[in-house]
Amino acid sequence: MTFTTFFKRGHGAAALLALALLQGCASGPNANPADPLEPLNRTIFSFNEGVDQAILKPVATVYRDVTPAPVRTGVTNFFGNLSDVWSTVNNLLQGKPTEAMNSFFRVTTNTLWGLGGIFDVASDLNITKHSEDFGQTLGYWGFDAGPYLVLPLLGPSSVRDGVGTLVDYQGDLVSRTDNVPARNSLTVLRVVNVRANLLGAGEVVDQAALDKYSFTRDIYLQRRASLIGRDTPQKEERFDLPEGSQK
Repeated sequence: MTFTTFFKRGHGAAALLALALLQGCASGPNANPADPLEPLNRTIFSFNEGVDQAILKPVATVYRDVTPAPVRTGVTNFFGNLSDVWSTVNNLLQGKPTEAMNSFFRVTTNTLWGLGGIFDVASDLNITKHSEDFGQTLGYWGFDAGPYLVLPLLGPSSVRDGVGTLVDYQGDLVSRTDNVPARNSLTVLRVVNVRANLLGAGEVVDQAALDKYSFTRDIYLQRRASLIGRDTPQKEERFDLPEGSQK
């Protein structure tokens, strides 16, 4: 794939990053140092919240209410198995052979013995999950996160992680599916399933945060710094699983 093809496929996100950098002058003197693009980010955040409240949350709520938890867990495991493929690549790019081998064995084990990843047999066998994306890979090799950035529909990010998202899209097996109806259906199912699994957490944030934007930003930045800065393997926290399904 040529760079030109890659850029064209990701032109929307690339344009957004450029716009965000140009909007930096809109920040006031009292802006959070990690968030110089706050005026723009809050506008996008409000847009995302509107879409979530009007469409995504209601759909996710219905999905959660009508779909048994074991089925939702199977759906989550299926997409988690696909993501382990990309995690294998990123662990290799970060020079982590043990983590890469674990990710590889998780894919092969869950694909062969977990019916394509519907059942998380690898976790039952204590094969550790090491989720890694390209933004983490860039951070591992010393690329600064840059300004905090809220992406339309995608949510919290940074300039570095936004660039990483473009690469992640190319490495995502769902996005590379040639069958357009199947690709679109899988994409919608994944988004709705993840949102359904996060309904409880979202309610806690709504009740606890005086400023949901600042709360979400701070949690995101702290978690990303922790993931990129850790030196020893830790048990993967599965925030995407239905309640009561944590291993």
